[in-house]
Amino acid sequence: MGERGATTGWTQRLCVAQARLKELYGDLAGALVLLNEAEHQYVRNPLPDPSVAALKARIWVRQGRLNEAFAWMREQNLSPDDELSFMREFDHFTLVRALIARHKTDRAPGDLQAALSLLARLLQAAETGGRNGSVIEILILESLAHQAQGDQPRALASLERALSLAEPEGYVRIFVDKGEAMRLLIEIQSRNRDHPLSSYADKLLSAFAQPAATNPKSKIKNLESEIVEPLSERELEVLKLLRSELSGPEIAEQLIVSLNTLRSHTKSIFNKLGVNNRRAAVRRAKELHLF
Repeated sequence: MGERGATTGWTQRLCVAQARLKELYGDLAGALVLLNEAEHQYVRNPLPDPSVAALKARIWVRQGRLNEAFAWMREQNLSPDDELSFMREFDHFTLVRALIARHKTDRAPGDLQAALSLLARLLQAAETGGRNGSVIEILILESLAHQAQGDQPRALASLERALSLAEPEGYVRIFVDKGEAMRLLIEIQSRNRDHPLSSYADKLLSAFAQPAATNPKSKIKNLESEIVEPLSERELEVLKLLRSELSGPEIAEQLIVSLNTLRSHTKSIFNKLGVNNRRAAVRRAKELHLF
């Protein structure tokens, strides 16, 4: 990829990251504007990153614009009966969200069963592949599907398993971006004060925005995923190398900078991503699709 392509790719990733933050704060219209800009900056990437179109479809689902979301899915030939592929995993997660939403609005027959059947197959594939983040996402969606089905015990069982896997890694946003339905489930889970996951549930609840009716000036606080300002191009270069197995001195040597300069870049990256170590920085960057 040439210099212009690299710059365009960086601009696209920045638009997507900012769109995800706007979505998190509830500014769905603003998120769509940024995703439309990201589409204009499209650079083909052979890695299985979430497509901008799939992110737009997720926002349409949240806005209740299900006709547009399902129209995109038909264009992609997405179906609950698809042969599974890691390359399409994000799209299938989006399809599940849409099926759950359509059940809530139209009570469309078979939507929840189709969603749960697809999730069961996705879970098996993710567990076989050792993809812990995907397993957590699938269990969360499974919990929401059971909740929409009116089966609270199963919803809480799936949620508890998701929490037990997510707590050691400190996941926050993966729960928060599921909205009010997830908040209510976590709130129920947190009522058992003797449960070993109760403090983690409290941490997650504090990351959800309070309803505007009770606190119109509320902001999402204590959220590890908030970015104060975008990363610079140099910081993005450093971030990509932090994902590798290279040591600090080896990264500095590859970038042809001093170790002190590398430490300055790393400190700035940690501050902007709201984390305090290399592993957490890589995880946050993946959530924000900065790679």
